[in-house]
Amino acid sequence: MKNFIIFIITFFTCSNFYSQNTYAFFGSFNRDKNLEGIFVYELDTISGKLSKITTFKGILNPSFLTVSPNGKYVFACTESKTENGGSVSSFEFNPGKKSLTFINKQKSGGENPVYLTVHKNGKWLVNGNYTEGSVSVYPISEDGKIEPYVQNFQFSEGSVNPDRQDRSHIHSTVFSPDFKYIFLPDLGSDKIRSYQFETDSNEPLKASEYPFTPTTLGSGPRHFTFHPNGKFAYCIEEMGGAVSVYSYENGKLNNLQRINTHSEKYKDDFESSDVHISPDGKFLYASNRGKENNIAIFSIQNDGTLKTIGYQSVKGKHPRVFGLDPSGKFLISTNAGTGNVVVFKRNSETGLLKKVGKKIKIKNVSCVQIRKY
Repeated sequence: MKNFIIFIITFFTCSNFYSQNTYAFFGSFNRDKNLEGIFVYELDTISGKLSKITTFKGILNPSFLTVSPNGKYVFACTESKTENGGSVSSFEFNPGKKSLTFINKQKSGGENPVYLTVHKNGKWLVNGNYTEGSVSVYPISEDGKIEPYVQNFQFSEGSVNPDRQDRSHIHSTVFSPDFKYIFLPDLGSDKIRSYQFETDSNEPLKASEYPFTPTTLGSGPRHFTFHPNGKFAYCIEEMGGAVSVYSYENGKLNNLQRINTHSEKYKDDFESSDVHISPDGKFLYASNRGKENNIAIFSIQNDGTLKTIGYQSVKGKHPRVFGLDPSGKFLISTNAGTGNVVVFKRNSETGLLKKVGKKIKIKNVSCVQIRKY
C-alpha cells in the first residue's frame, strides 16, 4: 500500500511538472496607456476555450506581437498609429507565475511599426515600419532587453495607386526557413524586398543577389509565409484580394500562381490581411476584411499551388490577424472592428473550420500569437 501511494504521488508530481500549456497573446489598439494593451489567455486544447491569465497596461497601441524562440520574451510594436511616434517593446513572460513584465523599449526607426520577428537564435529583432516604409534591426540581450537598432533602411518609391501607394509601406518582416534571408513585403511599391541575413555580423542585413521580387501592380503585398517544407512561399496582397504562390530556393522567389482570396460576388475594395499554413502543410488560410469578413480556405497541392475549398465567416468584423495553435487543431481570429476574438476548431482532413466556445471581448484587438509551453 505504501509503495502504491508513493507511485501515485510521484505520478501526479511528474505529470504536473511536465504538463504543457498553450497561451494566446493578444495586442490591441488601446489608444490610452491607462487601458490594458496586451492580454494573455490560456487555450484549452481540448475544448478551444480561452481563459484570461494576465494583462498589461502602460503601453500604447501594441499593433503586433511576436514571441522569442525560447518563449521567455514577448516583443511588441508599440505606439503604432501615433503621429511622430513608434517603438518596439520587450516583455518577460513567466508561465509559472502567469505574469507579463515590461523590460524596455526602443525607437522603431520610423512611424507606425506594424510587424516584427525574431531570429531563431534569439539574438536579433527585425521590425517593419509601415508609414515611412523602413526596416530596423536590433540586437537582443540574453535578458530580453532590446538594444538600439544597428541598421535602419528607408525605402521611398511607390506604385500605381496614388492614394495608397504614394511611397513605400513595409508591412511584414519574415525570415526564410533557413534564416539566411529576410523578406519584406512592401505594399507601397508592389515589391517583396529581400536581404541576406548574416547573424554573426554587427550589421546583419546584406544586399541580396535578388533584392526584390515584383508583384502585380496595385496588388499591395502585405503578409508572407513559407510552407513547412521550405520549397514554397505565399504572399497575401491586401489591395489585390489575392494570394501569390512562389517556389523558393536560396533567396529566390519564382511565381507559380495568383489566386483570389475572395468569392466571385466581390469585385473591388479588397482588404485581404493575413495568411497562415496548417502545421501539416495541407491547407492555407487567408483573412479578408472589408465587405467579406471571412477566412478563405485553400488546399495546397503537391506542386505548391492552391485550390479553393471555401470560406468561413469570422463572426465579427475586420479580421486583421489570425493564428493557428502549434497543434493545428484551432484557428483564432482577432476581429478589430467588433472587438472580439473567435476560436474555430479545424478539421484536419477537410481543412474546414467550426466555431467553438464563447467569443472573447477585447476592444480594438489587433493581433494574436499562440505558443505552447
